[in-house]
Amino acid sequence: MLPSQPLLHAAVFALAALQALASDTFIAAIYEHAVILPDATDEPVSPDDALALMNKNMDVLEGAIKEAAQQGAHIIVTPEDGIYGWRFTREAIYPYLEDIPDPAVNWVPCTDPTRFAPAPVQERLSCMARNNSIYVVANVGDKKPCNASDPSCPSDGRYQYNTDVVFDPEGKLVARYHKHNLFMSEALFFNYPKEPEAVTFETPFGKFGIFTCFDILFREPAVVLVSELQVDTVLFPTAWMNVLPFLTAVEFHSAWAMGMRVNFLAANTHHTNLSMTGSGIYAPDGARTYYYNMKTEDGRLLVAKLDSHPRLSPASPPAVSWSSYASSVKRFSPNDHDFEGLVFHDKFTFTELTKPEGNITVCQKDLCCHLNYKMVGKREDEVYVLGAFDGLHVVEGQYYLQICTLLKCQSTDRNTCGQPVETAQTKFEMFSLSGTFGTNYVFPEVLYSGVELAPGEFEVLNDGRLMSKTRPTKPVITVTLFGRWYEKD
Repeated sequence: MLPSQPLLHAAVFALAALQALASDTFIAAIYEHAVILPDATDEPVSPDDALALMNKNMDVLEGAIKEAAQQGAHIIVTPEDGIYGWRFTREAIYPYLEDIPDPAVNWVPCTDPTRFAPAPVQERLSCMARNNSIYVVANVGDKKPCNASDPSCPSDGRYQYNTDVVFDPEGKLVARYHKHNLFMSEALFFNYPKEPEAVTFETPFGKFGIFTCFDILFREPAVVLVSELQVDTVLFPTAWMNVLPFLTAVEFHSAWAMGMRVNFLAANTHHTNLSMTGSGIYAPDGARTYYYNMKTEDGRLLVAKLDSHPRLSPASPPAVSWSSYASSVKRFSPNDHDFEGLVFHDKFTFTELTKPEGNITVCQKDLCCHLNYKMVGKREDEVYVLGAFDGLHVVEGQYYLQICTLLKCQSTDRNTCGQPVETAQTKFEMFSLSGTFGTNYVFPEVLYSGVELAPGEFEVLNDGRLMSKTRPTKPVITVTLFGRWYEKD
C-alpha cells in the first residue's frame, strides 16, 4: 500500500530536516522581481480585482520558488512590495491587505484556510512553501482593527502595516514582522508599529532574523537582531532605490553583511525607472552571488550555499577595532587641495589625489581619514579624491554617519565630486584606507567600474585598515568605510 499524501509529505519534510541538521551549510535563494503594478488610483478597487493583481505577481513568484526548490534551496526570499506594488493611498491599498495572525497560533493556511478571516494570499504562500518543502519569505500588508478606546487608533478604525511573513516547509506561519522604519511616503498609507519588533525564528540551519529595506540603517531592529540576539542569517525583503556612490544596493548590502559578520539574503524589486535593482546572497567574507541590472526589466533567481553559523566558519573575518590604526597615525602636513562637496546632500571635506602615489589625510570634526595608495598610472582625464564626512544625515531620515572614502569624481571638474558615477578606468597597484571612527559599526565597500563588487579582492585588517589584495585592481569607482554612529542619532 502506498503511504497517504500527508504521511508522505511529513516523511519528506522529516528527511529534509535531518539532512539539514547533519550539515553545516544550507542553500539559500532570493528572487529579484519585476513587479506587475496596479493602475495608479486614489480609489480602492474591488477585493476581487486586488486579488487578481496579486495572483499575477504570485504566479511569477511561484515559478521562482519551484525552480529554487528544484535546485535544492532550503529558503527563498522575495522582495518588498513584490505582491502588490506601491502605487497607493491609504484607502487604495486597503483591498490588498489581510489580517495576519501572530505565529503563536500555530497555523498552516494551506490546510486550514478558513480558521481566520479570508486570507487567500497567505493560503497561497503557505501552499507554495508546503508543496515545495521550502521556507518562503514574502512581503504583504497586514490590517488590524482598532477603536476609540485606543488613543492612537487611526480615524478609519484600523492599523495598516508593511509586513514580512515566513512560512516553513510544512506551510506553517513561523514569523511575522511589521516594518518599523517607514520610508518617506510609506507613512501616508502604513502605520508605525507601537514598538519596534525583533523577530527571530530557529531553523535546522541556524537562527534567522528578518527586517525590511530602510530598517537596515537603524539600530532597531537591525543591530538588535545581530549584536544582541545573535542571529546567523538576516532575511531582507527590500525595494531599494540605488544611490551612488555609497548606497547602491549590492555594495551597501554586501558591506553590511561583512561589517555585521552575518549572512544576508537581500531580495530587491526590479524597476529601472526608479533605480530599483540589486539583489544578492552575502556572507561575512563577501558576496556569494549578486545581480545588478539597470538595462532591462528582467527578474532573476539567485541560489548559493552558505555556512549555517558564519561566526564559527574559518572564512569569517575577525572582529575589527575600526579606529586602531588610524588613531596611531600622525596627521600629515595640511593639504593644499581641501575643498567641500556634496554626496547625497551631505557636505564632505575632500582632498584631491594630485600625485600617482602617496599618503594623504583629510579630516572633518572628529573623523580623520587616511589613505596610502599607488595608481597604476595617473590619468589626466580622471580625478580622485579622499573624502570625510562626520555628521547627521537629515534627508529621508535622520541618522549619524562617519564616512571615509576614496572616490572617483564624475568629471575633471571638482564640482562633480560626489555625484553619481558608474564607470572608471583608473586601476590601483594598492590602496589602504582607515579612519578614526567613534563607532564600531563600520561597513567596508569596494565598488569597481560598471557597479561591480570585489569579493575576495580586498581585506579588512583587525586594526581597521581596508586594503587591496589584488595587484593591480580593476578600475575603481569607490573604496569606502561607511560608519553608523547610532548613539548620536
